[in-house]
Amino acid sequence: MVLFLAGAALGWFAWHWPAAPLLAIGGPAVIWVGLALVLGAEFLALGVVGRADPAPRPTARQLIRAWLASTWLNALVFGWWQPFRWNAIPDQLPASLRRPPRRGMVLVHGFVCNRGFWTPWLRLLRQRGVPFIAVNLEPAFGSIDDYPTIIEDAVQRITRATGTAPLLVCHSMGGVAVRAWLRTAGAAPRVHHVVTIGSPHRGTWIGRFSRVANGRQLSLGNAWIEELGRAMPAGAGAPFTCWYSNCDNMVFPVSGATLPGADNRLVPGVGHLALAYRTEVIARALALLEE
Repeated sequence: MVLFLAGAALGWFAWHWPAAPLLAIGGPAVIWVGLALVLGAEFLALGVVGRADPAPRPTARQLIRAWLASTWLNALVFGWWQPFRWNAIPDQLPASLRRPPRRGMVLVHGFVCNRGFWTPWLRLLRQRGVPFIAVNLEPAFGSIDDYPTIIEDAVQRITRATGTAPLLVCHSMGGVAVRAWLRTAGAAPRVHHVVTIGSPHRGTWIGRFSRVANGRQLSLGNAWIEELGRAMPAGAGAPFTCWYSNCDNMVFPVSGATLPGADNRLVPGVGHLALAYRTEVIARALALLEE
């Protein structure tokens, strides 16, 4: 999709330049404007749907700033990191490190993403010598019930390599997938801590528009996610930190990204993707590795 859009934009530009420069520039600009309009509709829906939510309401200024930042960040994540850089930074286990083994991290991405989503995290973890495995949840549009085996494999591998229970860091759907994995026997005692970032633990209003299996499982109040909540009202025995934002354009009502009994932390004024790259979120995860 990215290559097709890039080719179409370049072809349009070459066809109309230099005879009609404004027209030549206008074609590629339509792609950017289209992305901005789609994201703008999400932020508008957030403002309307979230009126009764107990979380602090976002201001118009916060929504506009989050929308503009999200337009750029979506282009970077979905237009570069994920399609072209997803395997640029391989998993790092103690055998490849010069330092003694230390606690490792398993990173679990969200809906319509892959391990390339974690590119800034992977760079930092590699620099600091932290063992990590970043999974790819496949099939991309399968049931969330398909993903626990992938998470189990990553947890087993990094535990064998480090000798300690790992920290799990999850974005969006990844947090729900980890909770589905935690339902399996003996999973919770093998986790040091779970960090979720903008995860729709109670579903999201925007999920109603999905026509794929895992998207439907994330819709607000659906039977699958309600059963998950009854089975694990407080994280099934594993300690949780849940980060959420009042400007999350994908998970709203935004209080649905919290869990009873968890350390729920609000970051105001940032969008769904940007929440994962906030300094305080990354710093807290690194601190948990040392606890």
